[in-house]
Amino acid sequence: MPGVLRGRWAVVTAVLAFVAVPVCAGGDQSRREAERRYAPPSVPAAPAVGLLSNTTAAEGVPPTVARGARYVEGSNVLRLAFGRWMYLPAARTTSAVVALDHPPARQQIAESRAWLASGRVPGKSPAQRAAAERALLAMRALLQPNGALAAGWSPGWNYSWPRDASFASAAFAHTGHDAEAYRILRYSAATQRKDGTWEARTKLDGSGPPDGRRWQLDANGWVPWATWQWYRTAPRATRRDRLTTLYPMIRKAADHAARSLRTDGLPPASPDYWELMTNTANIGTAAPLLAGLNASADLAREANRPDDAARWARAARRLSSAISARFVPLGYQRTVDGRHGYDSAVAFMAPPFNAAPTGLHRALDVTYRALLLPNGGLTPGNDPTAPWGGNAWTPSTALFALAWAATGRPAKAGRVLDWILSKRNSLGELPEKVDKEGRPSSVAPLAWTGSITVLSLVSLDGTVLPTPPRRP
Repeated sequence: MPGVLRGRWAVVTAVLAFVAVPVCAGGDQSRREAERRYAPPSVPAAPAVGLLSNTTAAEGVPPTVARGARYVEGSNVLRLAFGRWMYLPAARTTSAVVALDHPPARQQIAESRAWLASGRVPGKSPAQRAAAERALLAMRALLQPNGALAAGWSPGWNYSWPRDASFASAAFAHTGHDAEAYRILRYSAATQRKDGTWEARTKLDGSGPPDGRRWQLDANGWVPWATWQWYRTAPRATRRDRLTTLYPMIRKAADHAARSLRTDGLPPASPDYWELMTNTANIGTAAPLLAGLNASADLAREANRPDDAARWARAARRLSSAISARFVPLGYQRTVDGRHGYDSAVAFMAPPFNAAPTGLHRALDVTYRALLLPNGGLTPGNDPTAPWGGNAWTPSTALFALAWAATGRPAKAGRVLDWILSKRNSLGELPEKVDKEGRPSSVAPLAWTGSITVLSLVSLDGTVLPTPPRRP
């Protein structure tokens, strides 16, 4: 989880123009042709606001804008007190404060609203739609010209995690923003390591990791899953050719995932979204890999690669059987040794990641009750050795809204989402954490929480989010 090893900071985000991201060199002629023809297009610069960091404001709002500031509807431009706007014309490290009739600011607001109108803002109520709109605009703000997605703008968060980026890609895909979804996947292809894995996080320029943080195997599930979600929503006229560009990434990722499975069918111990190592296999790695192997097998069939499809489907069946044998008897607890308690990653076994297996409904209910805090949110897990304290984490909480929405339990999902939306800060941003007193805290906005919330609202609107199919 991005926030585990980070400080407590808050920001107002910035948006720059979008351009194509280069992909890895090599590949056959058809892939190169597809890359040339279907590279994400450049679009005009979007509305932006200045970067304001290094603050520990309780509700995740910089003190300099906490009083009276609001976003102009449908934009990332702040309306300040005294008839002024704050926006960023050229660089994200400096802000400009201008009069309300400033033509460039008005142009950026219009462009931002046009972008929203080109897609879909989910939500059945005004509050839900407002939250979805702000989450989409925040993710767009965090998306870089090269396709890297910053988890947040504060120091320690301004890197790109494959996990956060994959969720954002899926959220963009399911709200009609194909170019943004595909651009993220292109960045994932460009930053994949030679062995098919990914660093835990990379600098936003794609030059490599910022430190020696241990890589996490779950990325080999999340990236193929996100690619499959993009493919299911992409325009049919171009999606197969563009899949050709991404397919080498899928092959390397799925082959590594399949080879990683041990004789018992489970993956090795690896840090997962907690970014903490375990001594035995954990559900936070096993479930994403299962989703990724099933997604890869289906993408291989679409790409007319039957041998790849068969190989990855066999690996998915082995992994699925192992999860049933080792995790199901424990109620999908964190690790197969049963020593680390419950884990919100049980939601990764539900749609839109995996077809809900027998017993999952009960496991979701039991886990939710075990992780529920007095402030109404969830801790990621109840392992007493974990560094969570009394803070609720919005990504962990939102995952249950998504799982219940996608498994036909809208009332339960709606109650969880109501709590999450009630914790937005005064700018309407979704924070990473909620403190013991129920106040939004830490980084706001957080791309991962925003993407999970958007996907949950899409599902509650009545759209069935697809799940990678299991093949016999």
